[in-house]
Amino acid sequence: MAKIEQLSQRLLDALARRKPINHSLHGPEPGLYAEAMQAYWQEWMKNPTKVFEQQVGYWGKSLSHFMEAQQALAEGKLAPPEDTGPKDRRFKNPLWDSHPYFNFIKQQYLINAEAIRNAVDEIEELDPTEKRRLRYFAQQITDMMAPTNFFATNPDALQKAVETEGASLVKGLENLVADLEANNGELVVRLADEEAFTIGENIATAKGEVVWRNRMMELIQYSPTTEKVHETPIVLFPPWINKFYILDLKQQNSLIRWIVDQGYTLFVVSWVNPDESYRDVGLEDYIEDGYLTAMRLVREICGVEKINAVGYCIAGTTLALTLSLLKKRGDKQIKSATFFTTLTDFSDQGEFTPFLQNDFIDGIEQEVARSGILKSFIMSRTFSFLRSTDLIYTPAIRSYMMGETPPAFDLLYWNGDGANLPGRMAMQYLRGLCQRNEFSEGRFELMGETLDLADVDVPLISITAETDHIAAWKDCYRGVQKMGARSKTFVLSQSGHIAGIVNPPSKKKYGHYLNPDLKLSADDWQAQADFHEGSWWPAWEAWLKKRSGKLVPARTPGDSEHPPLCPAPGTYVSVKANQ
Repeated sequence: MAKIEQLSQRLLDALARRKPINHSLHGPEPGLYAEAMQAYWQEWMKNPTKVFEQQVGYWGKSLSHFMEAQQALAEGKLAPPEDTGPKDRRFKNPLWDSHPYFNFIKQQYLINAEAIRNAVDEIEELDPTEKRRLRYFAQQITDMMAPTNFFATNPDALQKAVETEGASLVKGLENLVADLEANNGELVVRLADEEAFTIGENIATAKGEVVWRNRMMELIQYSPTTEKVHETPIVLFPPWINKFYILDLKQQNSLIRWIVDQGYTLFVVSWVNPDESYRDVGLEDYIEDGYLTAMRLVREICGVEKINAVGYCIAGTTLALTLSLLKKRGDKQIKSATFFTTLTDFSDQGEFTPFLQNDFIDGIEQEVARSGILKSFIMSRTFSFLRSTDLIYTPAIRSYMMGETPPAFDLLYWNGDGANLPGRMAMQYLRGLCQRNEFSEGRFELMGETLDLADVDVPLISITAETDHIAAWKDCYRGVQKMGARSKTFVLSQSGHIAGIVNPPSKKKYGHYLNPDLKLSADDWQAQADFHEGSWWPAWEAWLKKRSGKLVPARTPGDSEHPPLCPAPGTYVSVKANQ
C-alpha cells in the first residue's frame, strides 16, 4: 500500500506537468458525427425496411446469445454454447471459449462491433471522404471498447494478479507512471525496453565517420569492407520523422552493412532532431542544406561528377522534389535514383484520409504556431492509431495490466525513438503535398521554381511494400507512372513499411514481384508480375551495378578538406525528441 501511495503521488505530479495540445488533434470535429446522424436519419426515412432489418438482426443475435447463456446457467452446466463465436487474435486465452462468463462477453462484443460496422457501411447520404473518416473513427471506438482493454473483463490480467498476489498491478501502475513521467504527462506506451539498447554500442554499429556537420544534418561515410569499390558513390537520405539506424539495427539485418559489403562507397545522412528554434525551417532548407549540400560533398570527397541517390519515405518524396529542381536548373549530377516506400501522388490519401482533412490539419497548424514544431509524440500517436490493437492496446495491456517489462526488441526501440518536425516544413508537406497534391499536378512552388513530378527523368527504381499502411504501394505506383524517366523499374516486396525494406537475403522470408510493364493498372501489374522468392536486395544491387561504373580502390572516410569529425553513428542520432 505504501508503494501504491507513492506511485499515486508520482502519477498526479506527472499529470500536472502535462501541457495540453489542441483539442482537435484528439478526434474529429463534432460535425462529422452530426452529419452521420443526419444521414442515418435520412436513410431511415427513405428506406425504413433496410434500417429495421439491421436493428432486428442485431436484436435477434443479442437475444439469442443471452438466452443461450441463461439456459446454460439454468441447467447448471456453466458451459459455453457449442458455437463459441468467431476467432479473434485478441481472445487467445482459452477462457474466452471455455468459460461461460468470458465467452458471453466476447461474443456480445463481437456482435456489437459487427452491428456498428454494418450501420456505418449502410449510410448512403454521406460524402465518401466523410464516410471513410466515420468508418475509421467508429472502428477506433470499437477497438477501444474491447473487453481485453479492461481489467475486470481480461482473464489474462485477472489470472496474473491472482498468481502474483497483486504484485502485477503494482508493477503495472509503476510502468504507467514511468511512461507519463518520460513524456511530460502525455500517455505514450513504451513498446520496448529502452535500457536494453545503446546507440553505437549494440545498435547502429556499422563502422564509419561523420565527415560533415551543419545545422540540418551529419553526413556519415561508411568504412569500406572490400579492396575495391564501384566508382559511383551512393548517398542515402533516410526519413527525418525517425532515425536513420532502422537501416543498421544489427549486423545480420543491416542494409547499410550489406551495401558496403557489395563494394559500394556509401554515405548516409543523419538528420538533426529539431527543437523550437527550427520553427521557420522548411522543405527548401532540407533541400539546400541537406540534399544539395550532401550531394556536393559526396562528389568532392569521391572526386566524381555523378552519384546515385536513395530516398526513403518522406525523404524519397523530397528526393523527387530535389530531382525536379535539378532538372529546372539543368543540373545532371544524379546518375540514378532509388525510392523506398515513397509517395509522390497524394490524390488518394489512403488510410491517412481521417487525418488529412481540415479539422485535423487546422489543429496541427495551431499547434506548430504555438510550439514551433510538430512534436514527435503527435505523429507517433497518429501512426499508432492506424494499427491501434498492435501498437497501443496490446502493449498497454501487457505493461499496465500485466505488469510486464516491455521486450528488448530493437525494431520497437527504434519505433519509439522519434523526431520532431519543424513547423514550417510540416505545414508545407501537409498542405501543399498531401492536401493539395501540388507536386503531382506540376504546381508546387519552391526555391523560385515550379516543381513538377514529371520532371523526375533520371533512371529510377521504386521499392514498395505490399501491406504498407503508411505508403500504400498502389499510391506509390501511381506516382512512379507520372514520373518522366524513360527507364523506370518498380518492385513490390511482401510485408510492410519497415519489414518490406529491412528484408536481408539471409532470412529468405519475404519475396517480391517484378513486372516491366508500368502502363498497366496497379492490380493488373501485380496480377501479371513474376513472383521471386526472397529479398529484393540482390535485384536492386544488380540494377545499381549497371549504373555504378568501374571498380576503383576502396575509399577511406573523408579527405584532407573533409576530415572525420567523429565515429558513426554520430551525435545527432542520439538527441531525443523530448529534450
